[in-house]
Amino acid sequence: MTEYTFIILFLMGNIAGFVNVMAGGGSALTLPLLIFLGLDSGIANGTNRLAILIQNIFAVWSFKREQYSEFKQSTLFALATLPGAIIGAIAAVQITDYWFRKILAVVIIFVIISLVLPRPNHKINKDKTGGLGLYIALFGIGFYGGFIQAGVGFILMAALVYLAQLDLVRVNMHKVFIVLIYTIPALAIFAFTGKVDWLLGITLAAGNGLGGWLAARLAVKRGEKTIKIVLMFVFALMAIKLFFY
Repeated sequence: MTEYTFIILFLMGNIAGFVNVMAGGGSALTLPLLIFLGLDSGIANGTNRLAILIQNIFAVWSFKREQYSEFKQSTLFALATLPGAIIGAIAAVQITDYWFRKILAVVIIFVIISLVLPRPNHKINKDKTGGLGLYIALFGIGFYGGFIQAGVGFILMAALVYLAQLDLVRVNMHKVFIVLIYTIPALAIFAFTGKVDWLLGITLAAGNGLGGWLAARLAVKRGEKTIKIVLMFVFALMAIKLFFY
């Protein structure tokens, strides 16, 4: 790998971090990129977790600085995802490179679909924490997050809005905490099995962190439709490339 590899990865991390803050689905960009840069899909999957971990540490810290945190409830939600995340990560390190790429291609297609679906834009503001259905859903979301991660934000958002009936600020607050917590054992499993490229992971994490910080600072309210169109085009090319790679 050359110095250009790290520059490209850092820049894509910027974009992914920006996308994650604005709409979600950043891992649908970074995972294929790591694979196209020559990493085995299992190592790409594990390396991407380091960036996810760092990004969400900063996100949780930012919410805390704004005095917007409910650690007790966030922890209950996160604990429900842990068993699924551990099982998902174990499954991910055992799957073959061929099948992971095919699954990732299909996941990216669903990410594209999620970009054109209407997103909840109303505040429910009900003091509910969800019932058994939510915690069952969180277990499944944990498995998905531990297995592949890409697009998990969309699924978590839907579960917390429609099953827990939370307003969108609290949804994002809980979401970043949940992903942070279940990423810890998932990353540990990938690292233990030798499926993390730490140098590339740190480079990507730096890009993700900066991109997310820029998006939060800019608080962009216009141009989302254009961004979605560009993302759908890029995602489609990546899905096609992965499927026929």
